[in-house]
Formats: sequence, C-alpha cells, structure tokens
Amino acid sequence: MEDTLEQMQARHRKEQKELQSRVTNKKKNATKKTRKGVNEECAELERQLKARHEEELQRFTAGSEPEPDSKENSDIAAPPPPPPPQDEPSDATPDPATSALASQLAEATLSPPPDDQSQPGGKKRNRQKERLARRAAEQEAAAAAAETEAAGMIDHRGIEKAHMLKEFKAHSLREKDIEPDGHCLFSAVADQLAANGIPVAGEGEGEGQGQEAKAMMPYKVVRRTAAEYMQRHADEFAGFLEEPWESYVAKIRDTAEWGGQLELSALANAYGVEIRVVQDRRTEVVAPQGEEDGERKTLWLAYYRHGYGLGEHYNSLRKATA
Repeated sequence: MEDTLEQMQARHRKEQKELQSRVTNKKKNATKKTRKGVNEECAELERQLKARHEEELQRFTAGSEPEPDSKENSDIAAPPPPPPPQDEPSDATPDPATSALASQLAEATLSPPPDDQSQPGGKKRNRQKERLARRAAEQEAAAAAAETEAAGMIDHRGIEKAHMLKEFKAHSLREKDIEPDGHCLFSAVADQLAANGIPVAGEGEGEGQGQEAKAMMPYKVVRRTAAEYMQRHADEFAGFLEEPWESYVAKIRDTAEWGGQLELSALANAYGVEIRVVQDRRTEVVAPQGEEDGERKTLWLAYYRHGYGLGEHYNSLRKATA
C-alpha cells in the first residue's frame, strides 16, 4: 500500500531529522585531519537523501495529476458561446437588460475564474514544486546549523591524540592496539610484561599455580594476579569502594569488568614494576611501594578517554625500533 502525501511528508521529516543527528555526530567526532572527508561525506549523504525525497514526491505528483479532459480543465478553457446567426434578420428590438446580462455571461465565460493558484500571466502555480523548494531550503539551513554547532565544539579527541603522539615521540614509543573488549587494561599489561621478559604468573607462584597459569590466556592470569593481590591487601583498597569488597574482587577476577586505578596499583606492586600511563595532557606514574627506582622495570600504557566510541580504553606502548 503506497503512502499518502501526508504519510510521505512525515516520513521525509523523520528521515531528515535522523540524518541531521548522524551528521552532527560525525562532525563532532571528526579530527582536524579527517574533517574535510567527513564534511564531504555528510554533504553527499544530504544530497542523496534530498534527491530521493524529490524523486518520491515527483512520482507521487505524476500519479495524482488530473487527466487533460477533466471537468476542471474544461471549465477553465470553456469556449465562448456561438454568436447568433447573422443571415436571419430580426425585427425584434433587443432588450437593454437582456443585452447587458448576455454581455456579462460572455465575459464571465471567456475569463478564467479567480483562483489562488493563478499567477500573473495566467500560469497555474506548481504547489508541489514550491513545497520541494521550501524543503530544500530547510535542509540546507539544518545542515548549516549542524556544521556551525560542530565547529563550535571542543575537539577533545584531537587534543588528546596530539598530546599522546608528542609523548610517544619523546619516549620513542609505538602503539600496539589492544582489543576493546573489557579486558584491555589486563591485556595491555600482559603485552608489556612479555615485552619486558617478565612472566605473567609473577614471582612466588607455587608449582601447581604456575602450571595452571600456563594454560590460561595471559590477560586472565593478570586479572587473577591483580585480584589476589587486592584480596591479600584489602585494608589498602576496600576504603575506595562503595560496593561489597568480596563481590568486587570476584568481578575483577572472573568477569570482563573494566580495570582502573586500583588495579594498576595492585599490578605495579604484584609484579614489582613501574607503570607509566600516557593520557590527555599528562603521563601518570604508578610505582610499587618500598622499592628503589633503579631496581624495577617500566611498563608503558596509553589511556584514551575520548578516542574510542565505547568509552575508556588502554593500549600497550612498546619501544619503537629504528
């Protein structure tokens, strides 16, 4: 069943609103490097939607136009009444009132009736074309408003990335992408441990625990190490939480719960390493307690607050090779 004109127009308004939302989000998340391409992509999306709407409206108009022989057209273009025969003389004197009435009727028949669709010159207004023109103007105004809004927003992602690239270069680091699956902190730490020749099982593991750790994914071993250290030092960590301590430790050990500052501190102490986290505008240092600076290795992580659509994320930073 085909849409009525009102249904089609409502659908067009909904699609236009959805597109403007997409355009705003795209421009908001664009970086200085990608902004030109994003603007071109948004312009093409708007052009395609506009063309499709115009085509649908034209098909609808073509299917609803009256036939050329319709009563409406015949009324407008009605021919004048035939003149009286000239070859039959009449002795009757014409009545002035009758003559005036006949003149008025003839003038009314020859002149088209007043119509708000008429324009100077006798052309019929194309309301459909006017609606399309208004819609196009509205779309252009909405696109301009979205572009203005996006231009006024702070480019947090670009600022964050610029600082981090500067730090990577200063410390001769290259980024190794980690899967954004909820385990990113522990996977990044596992990658750093491997790059520094540190066993993920840690020191002091029993023989049975060491064998079990070898059969586990590295990030799971790191999760368990963090949870066990926190469990043994509950008095140092429990005061920072607003939920039951035991359930929190179980989530860190057994689920894809995101790790954060508490887990970084636990891992730095469990492995006896310094963890440096490069992030927006600063590099945070998480050091183990009670060890001299020269006796530990350094793990490098990159922490993103704005760079990933799913939220906060950690990557591993390895030493760049020449």
